Amino acid sequence: MIRVAIADDDDLIRVALTTILSADAGLAVCASGSSGKEAVELCRREKPDVLVMDIRMKDMDGLTACEEILRENPSAKVLLLTTFLDDDYIVRAIRLGACGYLLKQDYTALPAAIRAAASGQTVFGREVTEKIPRILSGHPAADTGFDARDLTDREAELCAWVAEGLSNREIGEKMFLSEGTVRNYLSSILAKLGLRDRTQLAIYYLTGRR
Repeated sequence: MIRVAIADDDDLIRVALTTILSADAGLAVCASGSSGKEAVELCRREKPDVLVMDIRMKDMDGLTACEEILRENPSAKVLLLTTFLDDDYIVRAIRLGACGYLLKQDYTALPAAIRAAASGQTVFGREVTEKIPRILSGHPAADTGFDARDLTDREAELCAWVAEGLSNREIGEKMFLSEGTVRNYLSSILAKLGLRDRTQLAIYYLTGRR
């Protein structure tokens, strides 16, 4: 059973999310709060597997709360759920280490997203995923100097294709490799860089994280 906490300053949204998630046999809502401060406190107290949190809230916004939660517990899973497809919000969420960013309009995808987040995957809604390469490559705060010191030239090239959004098959065609070889390369790269999945790898590449 995945224990989920909810933080949203809209009472109706909290009730709706609780109802939706409680209907899923694999999820259990263990706590809820109406502000960023409450989200920080309930994470300390309840230690949920995943926190689903709005961004714009009273007392403390969701991004500030996310920063505090992850500073105290780097392994915490914070999934941001908002109505705002805002470039600056997305960039900050990525840089803080949130495990996902979804729009409230995509609420039907939330149970699957929570499962993915709980398993260690990074989850972004389709609209967010489509914006990430453009946002990060053009964002003034982005560091575009990708550090490939721990990678071979072949691995660094594969990272570039992942950042372009290519599938394993498409990468294989570009690099004259089989899909299986691409998967092996990808697994090796993720292990070297301490990343969980190809989404994190694309973000790492585009931001030049070290």
